[in-house]
Amino acid sequence: MTGLYGVKGWIKVHSYTRPRENIVNFVRWTLRQGDGHAPVEVVNGRLQGRTVVAKLLDIDDRDQARSLIGAEIVVERDDLPPCEPNEYYWTDLEGLGVMTATGEDLGHVDYLFSTGAHDILVVAGDRQRLIPFAQQRVVREIDLERGLIVVDWDPDY
Repeated sequence: MTGLYGVKGWIKVHSYTRPRENIVNFVRWTLRQGDGHAPVEVVNGRLQGRTVVAKLLDIDDRDQARSLIGAEIVVERDDLPPCEPNEYYWTDLEGLGVMTATGEDLGHVDYLFSTGAHDILVVAGDRQRLIPFAQQRVVREIDLERGLIVVDWDPDY
């Protein structure tokens, strides 16, 4: 949660979904703040300019909404739609081993981020590497069962 919107308890939300307003299509969220977490129900939401805003059940004024700023939104895995072939949730790629097509171990996927042009694998190993998540061109194989991503990548780069 990034801020307040209006006086009736609406909140501004930073969303990683594509498109970003899809976050409000999930009726159930879990909000994590510090060591705590609380389930909440989304009753309304929309794209407001370049921001996503949401109204949560029983959050009816700015003071209640203010207490949620900084909370992280978590959606349960069972609430996510299944991926199409050759599509992956980032969370499924995090932690996978990364190896070159010639068999050299580069480490594991620490996390991913998007540049707008494409997603980037941040690979932690003997050093950190930023590898474009460009399927077929760079990413040659993803084997979730083996926990491995094979890339066409120069280990010196």
